[in-house]
Amino acid sequence: MIVQALPGNWLDTGDNAWQLTAATFVGIMSIPGLALLYGGAVKKKWAVNSAFMVFYAFSAVLIVWVLWAYNMSFGKPWFQVPGGLGAFIGHPDPTTSAYNMEKEAIIPSAAAAMPALGYGQATMVYFQFVFAAITPIILAGAILGRMSFKAWVIFVPLWTTFIYSVGAYSLWGGGWLGSLGVVDYSGGYVIHLASAFSGFTAAAVIGPRLPRDRESFHPNSLLITLAGAGLLWLGWSGFNGGDPFTANADAGVGVLNTHTATAAALLTWVVCDVLAYGRPSILGAVNGMITGLVAITPAAGYVNGTGAIILGVCAALLPWMTWNWLGKTALFRKVDDVLGVIHTHGVAALVGGIGTGILADPSMIEWYGTNKDAFSVQGWWYGNFHQVVLQIYGAAFIIVFNVIGTFILLKLIGLFVSLRFDDETLLIGDDAVHGEEAYAIYSDGQKIPVMGD
Repeated sequence: MIVQALPGNWLDTGDNAWQLTAATFVGIMSIPGLALLYGGAVKKKWAVNSAFMVFYAFSAVLIVWVLWAYNMSFGKPWFQVPGGLGAFIGHPDPTTSAYNMEKEAIIPSAAAAMPALGYGQATMVYFQFVFAAITPIILAGAILGRMSFKAWVIFVPLWTTFIYSVGAYSLWGGGWLGSLGVVDYSGGYVIHLASAFSGFTAAAVIGPRLPRDRESFHPNSLLITLAGAGLLWLGWSGFNGGDPFTANADAGVGVLNTHTATAAALLTWVVCDVLAYGRPSILGAVNGMITGLVAITPAAGYVNGTGAIILGVCAALLPWMTWNWLGKTALFRKVDDVLGVIHTHGVAALVGGIGTGILADPSMIEWYGTNKDAFSVQGWWYGNFHQVVLQIYGAAFIIVFNVIGTFILLKLIGLFVSLRFDDETLLIGDDAVHGEEAYAIYSDGQKIPVMGD
């Protein structure tokens, strides 16, 4: 509950502490979470490069975020959508001044319906940064093991500026999709759908790994992969628990729904593996976990517990089918999506986003101020089919914009630097790119000392 603070005494220490904690949980999902998951899931020769891509992206996005991208995502409207539908991007102003760091935070998309939030703008900038940072990091899962690091260095800040900020503003920052009534509780569209289709596009443009790597790309450490997956799962408490923007009851709903849907999805994927292949798979369980996390993200505070379980089961079933059935078709064989991001994040995000339009329970959301209708979402199951239409509309925009925008961006970058490593570097891996290897003992290329040396 937000208590209206007296002028000059607006800080709610409990809400401020929760938002900073939730943001840090989300940050841990990236570093070390996805750095470990990627570093363990790839072939040994790419472990260092894959983890380093995560750390670089996290750092680069933060600098871009505070200098201009936060306000492009949540600031004053800049470019308008034709037809008077509203803006789709904010003005690129910095957030580094003392005024911006110390003033009380607001949410532009809900400013008319709720009071200011009881904590400083710096807290909001940090909270939204970790969401922005994890998006290109998820995208990286599709292009591991061949994208030039120089190209990655250029790509991340540009993609954050011109691609991520448009989706964030359109849905969350007071932009046109949010104004139409499209909802995305915590990033199913803004983060997961965007990263999946941008990643798939990047994989197509950059080209595949070496044939020998596509044929044999065994994880170098499943235990490290599981450690990263565990951090990802638990860190998601901040991902969905932080998006009510206060330490209220809906934060608890978001957290419980997150873990319920994820457990259902993991178990469903394991059952599918056993029925199809006769044995459970650790990597399959991780994929199931991810699909549940992704699908509940746009719905976490809008659905009840039954809805969370339904989403979890569907989130595993459909991506399992696209991965194991559509994955064998010509398109998916041609496009080298290393970790199957289009399935675990793209398909799962569609399940969650459209599922929100079906299952959103109008009694679930906790609201602020006096305008409950500004926050309540009524799905098809509760009599509002139009919400399904809106969710499909929002998904279509995110997909088309990310595919076209990422394609253009990569083609422009390719005019200045190579988008992929040369074949010799692809053959060697980390030692050629960074002069380092993940494991010092008996690693590729290491000279083993002879007795007496």
